[in-house]
Amino acid sequence: MAALLVLLTFSLSSCDAIGTIFKAGAWTGIIGIFLVVLLLWFIVRKMRG
Repeated sequence: MAALLVLLTFSLSSCDAIGTIFKAGAWTGIIGIFLVVLLLWFIVRKMRG
């Protein structure tokens, strides 16, 4: 699981990802960022037990 997270970190530059998200529209960007944060929170919670 950690290897997948590291792979995603290196494969997506944050500036490119955020720029692409906000080109699609502000609400799409807000929803996308919310979903990413929710996914990261879920992964961290599962790793802790």
